[in-house]
Amino acid sequence: MHQSIKNLNLIKEELKFNDNKIPSIIAVSKTFSTSDILPLVNEGHIHFGENKVQEALSKWIEIKKKYEQIKLHMIGKLQTNKVKFTLPLFDFIHSLDNQKLAEKISLEQKKHLKRPKIFIQVNIGDESQKSGISKKDLKNFYEKCKNLDLNIIGLMCIPPVDEDPGIYFKEMKNLSNELNLQELSMGMSEDYMIAAKNFSTFLRIGTKIFGKRS
Repeated sequence: MHQSIKNLNLIKEELKFNDNKIPSIIAVSKTFSTSDILPLVNEGHIHFGENKVQEALSKWIEIKKKYEQIKLHMIGKLQTNKVKFTLPLFDFIHSLDNQKLAEKISLEQKKHLKRPKIFIQVNIGDESQKSGISKKDLKNFYEKCKNLDLNIIGLMCIPPVDEDPGIYFKEMKNLSNELNLQELSMGMSEDYMIAAKNFSTFLRIGTKIFGKRS
């Protein structure tokens, strides 16, 4: 059995800690080659994440033609000029973080007749160096997205480094409840268990599945 499959199975076992539904695990395959990815694909894993559009185009077009069940997640910063390439390939966008990008996705989804599932990225720690919608602007931004016919399914965050992520994950759950959204994209290789205990529905896990990036 390939090491990545063993790693994924261990994570799934860890997540069976209570009666909560196990979150969907996005295997973050950025920088890893097709040969690293295919064992998981052949094992039946569905959710994969990339953070660069160009890299995803080079890897996933052929794989997705062959394996139509795969769901590809754009988890990195998305530039407006890349949206036209993103929509045909990706099923989920986790990083909607500004009005201009929202308008561009709205325009392109009409052209491609495809509405991706979208998470609004929240700047949950109010950090100046991080992307995301501020908590105070979130409700207003969400309403604008609905008016643009965007398929907003939930919220995403990256909590501040070196602080207890649980505090921020709890706050994210409260924000999602206020907007009556069902999905939460939070938790990575270092903090996925804390995220799962705070009702995350999508975990973005790379290193813990594929190993260290070269």
